[in-house]
Amino acid sequence: MLRLLHTSVMLFAMLFAPTPATAADAPAAGVRVIEIDGIIGPATASFVAQQLEAAKAAGDRLLVLRMDTPGGLDSAMREIIRGILASPVPVATFVYPEGARAASAGTYILYASHIAAMAPATNLGAATPVAIGISPGGGDSGPKPAAEPGGEEAKEATGKPQPGSAMERKAVNDATAYLRSLAELRGRNLEFAEKAVIEAASLSSSQALQAGVIDLVAEDLPSLLAQLDGREIEVLGRTVTLATGDAKVLIVQPDWKLRLLGALANPQLAIVLMMIGIYGLFVEFTSPGFGVPGVAGAICLLVALYALHMLPVNWVGVALIAFGATLMVAEGFLPSFGALGVGGLVAFVLGGLFLIDSQLPAFGLSVPFLLGMAATSAVTLFAIGSFAARAHRRPLASGSDLLAGADGRITAIDDDGTWATVDGESWRVRSASPLELGDRIRVDAVDGLTLDVSPTEDISRQPRS
Repeated sequence: MLRLLHTSVMLFAMLFAPTPATAADAPAAGVRVIEIDGIIGPATASFVAQQLEAAKAAGDRLLVLRMDTPGGLDSAMREIIRGILASPVPVATFVYPEGARAASAGTYILYASHIAAMAPATNLGAATPVAIGISPGGGDSGPKPAAEPGGEEAKEATGKPQPGSAMERKAVNDATAYLRSLAELRGRNLEFAEKAVIEAASLSSSQALQAGVIDLVAEDLPSLLAQLDGREIEVLGRTVTLATGDAKVLIVQPDWKLRLLGALANPQLAIVLMMIGIYGLFVEFTSPGFGVPGVAGAICLLVALYALHMLPVNWVGVALIAFGATLMVAEGFLPSFGALGVGGLVAFVLGGLFLIDSQLPAFGLSVPFLLGMAATSAVTLFAIGSFAARAHRRPLASGSDLLAGADGRITAIDDDGTWATVDGESWRVRSASPLELGDRIRVDAVDGLTLDVSPTEDISRQPRS
């Protein structure tokens, strides 16, 4: 138990330990470049916040977010935007390389940045909010996509008819107002901001430049810095002239801790770690003494819970997964003729479907994955449970409880007492009848480490002179 506690404390200390200073954090007074590549999650928000602070401390002239994202979590997106709006260092979001996109949450970040730039053959938009929370109307829930036409229509703040339920309309209106406020703050196209949310509209880089959604189109980072050199922008109420022509460029990569957090923010990995944790603890409880399965299982389970904590999970789904695993374990011990196993499979699959209420790529759990995990879990847990149940029912093969009635022979008589060999082992023995070397005896009872014995009836002793 102490080893498990020590290992767990060390793991979380590694996760939450402050990142040591690196060359990337050293004062440079230049241009700091970081990348947002893929889904925007808690690790991305943490990385951006860390680098905004580092840019402020170093007195950098500009921070560039090179972005290629299909979207991400609403909470992480808003955390990044709050950091950009409060940053004294100008922030330029650059959709790069060619073929990249700033969809959904990326569009909001692009609108919030002091400078919005795109490479050729890139696009932005499709900012309709999707369900990323626990449940509609829940405290941590996010909005769901607007329904298709045909539902109840109402005119909200935008003055345009909107279909869907009241909750869906509220979600869309909230997102529309948020993007409009960012457009007004940066002087960008308000009409497209509404269309991006309500109609999931998208624009190419050239169209975005013509519509006033972005500030410039650049082929690469040197071209971007050359075009920004001498440009005046407003930062926290003051006018700043960018001097990026001869600035030193510092490209910063996430450290190992942020990469680890990014890897953990994956619901499939969280489910796999959870099941490994359950397997390990189950093996430890059914076969105590070895220690490794219990320690490894507890660590995997704690890491899985930490990963789920970073994700917008429905904890009812987590409970269903745990309940399903429990039923599959019970199937190995109880003669339910498959009822518990089938119930466990159903609970596991339903829990996985309810776990992440999200339509974002890489955040959903597919049915084939859930069925595969359920089948693997059922086979593994049933096999382990059956083996443990057979081991408990197996008759004893050794031990002091089996010594009663065993035969032996007296091997020594000295000041320490009388000793006999029984079942291949040397035991101290005592008897109400006199015993001599070589006598054959039979064990009557076991008293701790001493055997109560009696001579066998067929003993034939040599006559004594």
